[in-house]
Amino acid sequence: MTAPTNSRGAGHVTLVGAGPGDPGLLTLRGLRALEAADVIVADRLGARGVLDGLAAEGVVLRAEVVDVGKLPGHHVVPQDAINELLVSLARDGRRVVRLKGGDPFIFGRGGEEVAFCRDAGVEVEVVPGITSAISVPAIAGIPLTHRGLATTFTVVTGHDQIQSLGGGRDHTVVLLMGIGTLANSAITLARGERGGECPVAIIEDGYGPRQRVTVGTLDTIALQAARRGIRSPAVVVVGDVVALSPYAPEAIGGHAEAPRHAL
Repeated sequence: MTAPTNSRGAGHVTLVGAGPGDPGLLTLRGLRALEAADVIVADRLGARGVLDGLAAEGVVLRAEVVDVGKLPGHHVVPQDAINELLVSLARDGRRVVRLKGGDPFIFGRGGEEVAFCRDAGVEVEVVPGITSAISVPAIAGIPLTHRGLATTFTVVTGHDQIQSLGGGRDHTVVLLMGIGTLANSAITLARGERGGECPVAIIEDGYGPRQRVTVGTLDTIALQAARRGIRSPAVVVVGDVVALSPYAPEAIGGHAEAPRHAL
C-alpha cells in the first residue's frame, strides 16, 4: 500500500489498529501504511510496543514518531489536541498514520478522530486492528464463545454502567479498563443470573513482559486481585468459558503464569 509522494496540501490520515502489542499481530496493510508514513502519531498502549518490536526485528520506518501516549487516568496529550494535530499535519501535506492500540473503533475514540478529520476536509481511512478484547483472552485459552457453553459475548469498559447487563453464565462479559472498578463490577454481575460462583479470569499485560493470568469467581476475584497486586493493562473475562482455560484449576479459584504469547 505504498502511497505516492504528496504535494503540500494533499496529505491524509490513516488510522491503524496496532493490535494488542505484538508486532506479529499487526496486519500487513497496517505495516504498509507505517512504511509509507511521513509521521506516526502513536499511543502508549499497544502502539509503542509494536513500534519497538518492529525495530527489534530490523524493520526500519523512516517516519517521524510523535508520542501522544495516554496513561490510565492521565492523558499526556488531550484528545482535542490530538485531533487538531492530525488535521494540521495532513494540511501540511504529510502522510499521517494515527497508530492506536487494539482496534481504533473498539473503545479507542477512533470514530471521533475520523469524524474530526472529515469535518476538516482531510482525507482519512481506517485499517482495522486485532482488539485486545478477543486476542488477550486467547492467550489464556479462553474462547469468548463455545458451542453448548456460550453463544454471545459483550465487551464493556469498567467505567460503563453494567447494572442492566443481563444474561447468565452463558453470556460472556469482557471488561476492558476494568481493574479500578473490579470490586464493584464483580458485585453487580454476581447479583444477576450469573451468581457469585461464576468463573472469572484476569489476563494482565497480555503481550508484555508482565503477562499473567489469575482465575477466580465473582465472589473471590476482587480479593485475589488485591492480594496479587494486579495492575492495568488487563482484560477481565466473566462466564463459563473461563473454565475452558488450562489455567483454571478445578475449584476455579487459583492463579497461574501464562506462557508469553501463548496463542
